[in-house]
Amino acid sequence: MKIAISGTYSTGKTTLSMALGLLTGIPVTRARTMREILPSVFPGYSLEQCGPSQLIELGMRRFTERIQAELMMDGFFISDGCSLQEWLYGSTRMITGFNPMEKPEVVRKWIKNHPNEWRVFRQSTESFGKVVKEYAKESYDVIIHLPVEFPLVQDGHRPASEKFRHESEKLLNKTYQELGLFPVIVRGNIAERLISIVDSLKLDTVMSIEEAIDATISRKRGSIIEIEQGEEGRAYMIAV
Repeated sequence: MKIAISGTYSTGKTTLSMALGLLTGIPVTRARTMREILPSVFPGYSLEQCGPSQLIELGMRRFTERIQAELMMDGFFISDGCSLQEWLYGSTRMITGFNPMEKPEVVRKWIKNHPNEWRVFRQSTESFGKVVKEYAKESYDVIIHLPVEFPLVQDGHRPASEKFRHESEKLLNKTYQELGLFPVIVRGNIAERLISIVDSLKLDTVMSIEEAIDATISRKRGSIIEIEQGEEGRAYMIAV
């Protein structure tokens, strides 16, 4: 079974993926985030500083890593995120502007002053979207969606705002409908989410929910997340 944990920013995808992997024994895959890829591709830049072409390249690189990581699992995995995430960040920026914290009037002024750059970005994002949407529709047996329930984690590293998150959420839901996908929506704390998924998908477990949560918290607290590097250094898997 190929399970994707989907949702917008700071909704708990990574924590849930780790805990569900531990609970069920199903291997968990992930692609590096755009923020993790950024330093090696565009040194000295923050995501907020990236322009249209840079955002497209980062999304494509992340998509490549995700495909490689998932292919390594031979059709049996839990994916931390899904291919739609690679396209979602750039697409939401088409709504909010390149800087997620930017004021609407600044966004409108930038678009007016850079019409050609904005047009190329929009066209490239739409074309990229066709590819990742097709992959999402054909590649996952189940999509678990985590709605926005909790405030954005202010860790100084997430290039998003509450407005950005909610625009992303609306775009995700619209895309599910467009593709004819019916994600399993899970809510609540980590235990409630795990119970909901296990019951809905009738998954076998290899430990108790309490043990899975404790192990996940321990790994996150100590940053004990083993990442195995795949072929050509681009495929990554959380070793659970």
